[in-house]
Amino acid sequence: MDASGSELSPLARHGQNEWEIALNRKNALFAGHDAGAENWAIIASLIETCKMNGVNPHTWLAATLTAIVQGHKQSKIDDLLPWNYAPKV
Repeated sequence: MDASGSELSPLARHGQNEWEIALNRKNALFAGHDAGAENWAIIASLIETCKMNGVNPHTWLAATLTAIVQGHKQSKIDDLLPWNYAPKV
C-alpha cells in the first residue's frame, strides 16, 4: 500500500472477522489434539449456526439428539438442521 492509502484491500469473507468466529479460532488452538480441534470446530459451527438462525443451541441440540435416538430417518436429516428446526410446543 502506498502512503496515500489508495490501494484496494482484499474483500473479507462473510463472517471472517466476527468476534464469535475469531474466538472459535483462538479456542481451537488449545484443543490439545487435531481430532479434538476438529470436533470443537464442528460443535462451535453448529452453535453459531443456531444463533444466526435465532434458535437456542441447547434446546436444538437436545431435540436433535433425542430425535436421532428415537430413530429419525437418515433420509430426512435436513429436517434436523438449525434453520429447519421448529421447537415443539
